[in-house]
Amino acid sequence: IIFDYFTDSLDVVAHEVTQAITQYTAGLWGGVNQPNGLNASISDVFAALVEQWHFNQTAADADWLIGQNVFPIAIKGPALRDIANPGTAYDDPILGRDPQISHFSQYNDNLDFYEISGIPNRAFYLAAIGFGGFAWEKAGKIWYATLTDSRIKAIARTATFKQWADVTVDQANTLFGTSAANIVRNAWVTVGVLV
Repeated sequence: IIFDYFTDSLDVVAHEVTQAITQYTAGLWGGVNQPNGLNASISDVFAALVEQWHFNQTAADADWLIGQNVFPIAIKGPALRDIANPGTAYDDPILGRDPQISHFSQYNDNLDFYEISGIPNRAFYLAAIGFGGFAWEKAGKIWYATLTDSRIKAIARTATFKQWADVTVDQANTLFGTSAANIVRNAWVTVGVLV
């Protein structure tokens, strides 16, 4: 057995619930890899926010791990995914190494959607850390406003990371002003999606 106790992990349950929310708001599923990668990332992001809210953690205090309770003790790694440092969640002789990527320069269309979701995951993490405080107060609101934005729904099955990033920057500006938009933009520049 490689996985254990999926339903004991608050963030894994929140990830699955968020997939349903994403399906009925933006419809980011199907088509090519990037919409699927966005779907997986959004689910990870809101799973992390649920866990952080539950434990009253700031962005700086959170562990940013998804599925830290699902591996049996014998597996070498703390979690399924690491939002802060994609590709570092586990390195195990049986399971292998965490294949997530963290920068767009590593992207290709043959990668699995969970592998590429590390790029927007890290962008969210960087934005949340850039804002400081509780991640759900600014970064989370920006990502949710993007998820429910009509521009995303209109392109859901073909949405690219760049299109999603552009809307997050717009939403940051609308909700919190220019300095917030700059924080979000810098996060996307750091992961290679915006230049």
